[in-house]
Amino acid sequence: MSAERAEDGGARRGRPPESEEQRARRRLAISRHAVRLFSEQGVTETTGEQIARAAGVSERTLWRLFRAKEACVEPVLTTSVDDFVAVLASWPGHLELDEHLRAVYAVDLAPSDAGTVLAVVRLTRDEPGLRAVWLVLHERAEPTIAAALAARLGLPADDLDVRLRAAAVNAALRVLTDEFAWAVADGDVTAAALDHHRERLAETLRTLTRLPDDAGAR
Repeated sequence: MSAERAEDGGARRGRPPESEEQRARRRLAISRHAVRLFSEQGVTETTGEQIARAAGVSERTLWRLFRAKEACVEPVLTTSVDDFVAVLASWPGHLELDEHLRAVYAVDLAPSDAGTVLAVVRLTRDEPGLRAVWLVLHERAEPTIAAALAARLGLPADDLDVRLRAAAVNAALRVLTDEFAWAVADGDVTAAALDHHRERLAETLRTLTRLPDDAGAR
């Protein structure tokens, strides 16, 4: 039996179906291999066959998990956006967002994991297909950002002021991540560099999310 038949037909032989968590882990593992290949030889020169071989899966499985080779970077980039969205979801009422972000954002993110994310972000500058993936992920995150800000402001999520602030927060995250990616392009991503990035983001969000009536309170 071929590798493809063994891999994709396993469920018919009694193997339990893959859980969502297992699927997500497999996609992330493949994504890391794709990022490495894209970084080493470029997106155009990298084939789906090469990605599948590096990840130890069949091409059939690769295309079942990803709609195109450019989409292989989604899981890696999603970790970055999801981490920020999680910060917003856990934002306590007694703290300003910049204070909360300083306390919890990326504290468990290893420099090596950050380096993988930033490698993709650098590639998006010259690879339109990857740039599209990066922008779409931010677009998907914006309603969650708006919901968190709406709860804070006591306004509906579709209020114009909420939407404008959400768009500004989203853009700040994207632009500062872009800048950070290029700032560390020639060196290792250190814990100090991650702290500096978090501080810049916190200061920017302080301006974007403080309520007008308490802007001068501190």
